[in-house]
Amino acid sequence: MTRVQANLLLLLAAAIWGGGFVAQSTAMKAIGPFWFIGLRFAVATVAVLPFLLVEVRRASVKTTRRHLGHYLLIGLALFGGASTQQIGLQTTTVTNSSFITGLYVVFVPLIAVAFLRRPPHWIIWPGAIMAVAGIYMLSGGHLSALTTGDGLTVVCAAFLAIQITLAGTTVCDTGRPLTLSAAQFAVTALAALFVAAIVEPISMEAILGAAPEILYVGVFSSGVAFVLQVIGQRYTTPSQAAIFLSSEALFGSALGALLLGEKMPPLGYAGGALMVIAMLVVELVPELKKRRSQPA
Repeated sequence: MTRVQANLLLLLAAAIWGGGFVAQSTAMKAIGPFWFIGLRFAVATVAVLPFLLVEVRRASVKTTRRHLGHYLLIGLALFGGASTQQIGLQTTTVTNSSFITGLYVVFVPLIAVAFLRRPPHWIIWPGAIMAVAGIYMLSGGHLSALTTGDGLTVVCAAFLAIQITLAGTTVCDTGRPLTLSAAQFAVTALAALFVAAIVEPISMEAILGAAPEILYVGVFSSGVAFVLQVIGQRYTTPSQAAIFLSSEALFGSALGALLLGEKMPPLGYAGGALMVIAMLVVELVPELKKRRSQPA
């Protein structure tokens, strides 16, 4: 798979996640956030299992205790991101949530520098700034008064940055994206169901009321999109992956306006264009430099 194809997979994952913001918001009319998270990732785990079995038979790298430790950490990071985002959606809008979640595009390069000692290509920095500026413009150039939900979504962005960074390095080491996906889904589901059983009430009526959202987010936003993420990250860098995944804010804002009646201001369209430019420069500049350095 080429880097261009990998980044297109990441862009598709971002589009699916954008639709997930709407489903996540409407689901909480019927069910608590931790039950929703637990059930969506349980569905995702089941959805991935058949493909996982095929990968296990073909795998050339054995799973070690170190790999298992990484899977656990990635799953806990995903649980942290999913739970803070879901709880945050109780007191913030889909548009604000999609904007603030996109801050991981800045956090990922910082984590790469601070902990992995891997400075990214120089274009990542202006690309990250452009992407964040574009996401900000999607909100109309200003946010409504910040709420507890907005603060929790900032924490969500930090957790997702950790998840993206660890997933990228781990899948390159193991070459087993589906194993990683199933493991992180299972860890997140178990953690969320454990917390839900302690702090939230549940009924069959509530589950049935949120069933369409659970199935959409479980199969597509969790199962399909996260698998696309870890597959794509085998062939690109964490920083470039973050740029492309941040476009979920564009899709989230657009669908929030279309399905929930949240207004997208005129400045938002300019922000979407700026995000596209950011993704293009991150994709094209390293490729052009690589081609120029090759002998004719």
